Amino acid sequence: MPGRTRPIDRFAAAAAKCSKEGSAYGKCILADYNNVHKDKCVTEFLKLKECYIVGFGSSWIWTY
Repeated sequence: MPGRTRPIDRFAAAAAKCSKEGSAYGKCILADYNNVHKDKCVTEFLKLKECYIVGFGSSWIWTY
């Protein structure tokens, strides 16, 4: 189907626009990767999630 965008392509485009948020989340996890636990980097994760939702649209919502 011409003009139809696959969901993975849309996600990749959204992820490309969130490099700052993704980097912050990754650095938070990496700072103490031997002690990763739920909610360790929740602030950074929520910022990354919000960026993805804005870039990808509300049809791609997951819970944390």
